[in-house]
Amino acid sequence: MYITYVIIAITVAISLYAFKEQRILEMLIMNPYVTDKNRQYHRFISSGFIHQDHMHLIFNMFSLFFFGRSLEMVFAMQFGEAGAWYFILLYLLGIIVSDIPTFLKHRNNPRYNSLGASGGVASVIFAFIIFLPLEDIYLYAALPVPGFILGTLYIIFSWYQGKKSNDSINHDAHLYGAIFGVLFCNIIYPPSMVNFFDQIKDWTLSKF
Repeated sequence: MYITYVIIAITVAISLYAFKEQRILEMLIMNPYVTDKNRQYHRFISSGFIHQDHMHLIFNMFSLFFFGRSLEMVFAMQFGEAGAWYFILLYLLGIIVSDIPTFLKHRNNPRYNSLGASGGVASVIFAFIIFLPLEDIYLYAALPVPGFILGTLYIIFSWYQGKKSNDSINHDAHLYGAIFGVLFCNIIYPPSMVNFFDQIKDWTLSKF
């Protein structure tokens, strides 16, 4: 069984329960102020297993479903049995690391909350892109775009939106989750960046 399926099942179950029970949501959500003052550091992980609404949950789990399975196969081929543990570590650390900048930025703001698996999902997507940069990712399920191009646009968009800070989405979590996914690949498999550039160096717009 794919680990991706287990993560999705756990996330969906906890998120649906939190939709019904406000107290559970409040216990698990990333509130930097409460996390800092009460030393409730479990929120760095627990916030990744709850979501704002059904669409938020569906979008994240839909993305994880497609990229998670593929990345698990890549890790299995590359690292053998250790690949499963690398995948779990990537996902959980992606959630934690992507929340650290938000925590530092808003720890004196008791009204700020953040939740969702976006950091972990972004880590998985960008790890996939590092290993398979020329694989098409279908934008809006219709337009095929090579992974390394879409990834670049995603980084720029997340950085720009994070600077604007004019919506309720934690774009910083997307950005830092993506960056962590790239760094993680370089740590567990140092040749990954060399291989990445070897794959894209001969790509031209004519292949788009």
